[in-house]
Amino acid sequence: MDKFLAMNTFVRIVEKGSLTAAAGALETSLPSVVRTLAALERDLGVRLLNRTTRRIHLTDDGAQYLERCRAILSAMQDAEAALTSRRSDPHGRLAVTASVMFGRRYVAPIVNDFLRRYPQVSADLLFLDRIVNLVEEGMDVGVRIGHLADSTLIAVPVGKVRRGVFASPEYLKRHGTPHTPADLRAHACVRHTGFGLRGDWQFRVGRRSVTVPINAAVSCNDIDSSLQACLSGVGVGMFLSYQTAPYREAKKLKYVLEEFETEPVPVQVVYPQTRLVSSKVRAFVDQCVSTLRQVPLD
Repeated sequence: MDKFLAMNTFVRIVEKGSLTAAAGALETSLPSVVRTLAALERDLGVRLLNRTTRRIHLTDDGAQYLERCRAILSAMQDAEAALTSRRSDPHGRLAVTASVMFGRRYVAPIVNDFLRRYPQVSADLLFLDRIVNLVEEGMDVGVRIGHLADSTLIAVPVGKVRRGVFASPEYLKRHGTPHTPADLRAHACVRHTGFGLRGDWQFRVGRRSVTVPINAAVSCNDIDSSLQACLSGVGVGMFLSYQTAPYREAKKLKYVLEEFETEPVPVQVVYPQTRLVSSKVRAFVDQCVSTLRQVPLD
């Protein structure tokens, strides 16, 4: 006996309300439906349906089995659809979101390479320094920096970034190097307000979390302007490691207070949790994850 065929026949009988209607929906004969149902009940050793000349009724065993059959058949259909989507070339609109600097520096090049590989795909990029609700704002994929609060998203870790304090060599030469978080009270600070950062800075001293109020010489929501203020020697600034990477390589900024940094912040590629993932989303997530895992973010 073909068990999947028998399950499908049983579900159709219940949905159509009669063996005759089920035979029509399955494009087979009534005797074939009767034989399949009888063989299924015989194999299971239970009666699934109570049948009269006019109506059929589910037994208690039949009601439980119906629920399991529907779940199994649905899972099989999903598996087949997923394989079909993998075989088809990615096409259609792809909407991707990330923070401004991370998106510009890392995500946009990945998208450009993806579009060259799959010319039937077009892309909408939304780079904002705020958390974007992927479902409400119609986004397919996002790159999140920070711990994930939304359990409806699938998250694939790609790395971690440090949140550190930085200063230009010229500033440190003029004003000295802070050696403890408390020393920052005597220094001018550049406060970047992106991602809703507060007016004080967090550190870890041993096992304790320490909050230090800062003397903000300048506060700015734009990351480029905040970095420029730090580069110009206005003060020390707190940034994510990837934001300062090119300036550290050029020896224009230096880490300070490294031993007091809080735990690194995770970077994750996220997308909405759905039963079926389109070929374009699956392919882009795979490429995005593979590329970002090779990028030194700290």
